[in-house]
Amino acid sequence: MNPVDAIVLGASAGGVTALLAVFAALPRDYPIPLLCVLHLPDGRHSQLADVFAKRLQRPVREGRDKERIAPGMIYVAGPSYHLSVEKDYSLSLSQEDRVHFSRPAIDFLFESAADAYGSGLVGVLLTGANEDGARGLARIQQCGGRTIVQDPAQAQVAVMPEAALALLRPDHILPLNGIGHLLATLEPREC
Repeated sequence: MNPVDAIVLGASAGGVTALLAVFAALPRDYPIPLLCVLHLPDGRHSQLADVFAKRLQRPVREGRDKERIAPGMIYVAGPSYHLSVEKDYSLSLSQEDRVHFSRPAIDFLFESAADAYGSGLVGVLLTGANEDGARGLARIQQCGGRTIVQDPAQAQVAVMPEAALALLRPDHILPLNGIGHLLATLEPREC
C-alpha cells in the first residue's frame, strides 16, 4: 500500500457522532492530517472544532485560508465557505456556488484534495441525506487514492453512502469502528 499524505472525510446528517467515532479509534499522536466537511447551517458560528478538540484531546481547528496543512492536525470546514486543498498543500476558502445545496460541500474538498495529493489521499464518506461526496470520492479513486464508504446499513442516514456505491466500487465498505481501525493502520508518507 502507498504511504498516505492526507485523509479527507465527509458527512452530513448524523455526521458529528460518526466523525467522533472514527476519530476516537485513532491514537492521539496520529501523524496524518485529517480534513473534514460536515454540512453546517449558514450564517452561524460553528463550535465543531472546539467540541471535537475537547472530546478527542487532539489538535482540531477550523481551516483557514492560505494555511499550510500540518501533520497530525484535524481541520474542519467552517460555515458558509467551501474548504479546498491547493497544489502547494495549503487550504483555501471560497464562497463559490453551493454543491448539492451545501456550502461547505464535500465534493469541493474531495476533488481538490484528489488533484493535490493523487495516490497519497484517502477519502472517507459517512452518513448523510444527500448525494454530496459521491462524485468527489470517484475523483479520488480516479487519481489513484483509496476510498472508504460507511456501510449504509449502519449509517444514521444511508442516502450519502448509497449514492457513492451507485457511482463507484470503493476499496472498503465498513462500519464506523472498522473505518477508525483501518485509518489507524495507515502509514504516513515520510517527509
